[in-house]
Amino acid sequence: MLGPGCEEAATLALQVWPGGLQIGGGINTKNAKQWMDKGAAKVIVTSYLFPEGKFSLDRLIEIENIVGKDNLVVDVSCRRQQGDDGNCRWVVAMNKWQTLTDMEVNRASLSLLAPHCSEFLVHAADVEGLCRGIDEDLVRKLGEWVDIPTTYAGGANSVHDLQKVHDLSGGKVDLTYGSALDLFGGDKVKF
Repeated sequence: MLGPGCEEAATLALQVWPGGLQIGGGINTKNAKQWMDKGAAKVIVTSYLFPEGKFSLDRLIEIENIVGKDNLVVDVSCRRQQGDDGNCRWVVAMNKWQTLTDMEVNRASLSLLAPHCSEFLVHAADVEGLCRGIDEDLVRKLGEWVDIPTTYAGGANSVHDLQKVHDLSGGKVDLTYGSALDLFGGDKVKF
């Protein structure tokens, strides 16, 4: 959760709209089932899967066994890095996107994760909240790599970005808005 009062607010939201909201932030094997019991449609997990920044398939399977594959979203939010070969790559980031993990976001890693969850959430942490445009390269690559529902977040600043993400990903990636949306204080996209 993001800070003081968030758990109470999330619980209230789930009571008002049971089965209508996904919840993330600090999700682990101790609280995932509790959030499902409170009415979450799905739980979103990142940091728990990376103890000390190293991916744990055992932890993924453990949380999958608790809530079920259909109720689990794996967040592979990432930061852009330049590879040793000079090409761009994306590395999963955790702890408010400040800690890089040992997992690169690519076809192999997404194929490893996909059998254990119902969807992916991918924040492009380098452009998130800036409203200066999406990471087109990442969206294009996600379209090549994903085989399960995937939502991209980061940098969207126009309603036209919906079509751009659809086109770049071949219709395989959805887009969510945050800071640009007037509902969240932005002035780029009207709700």
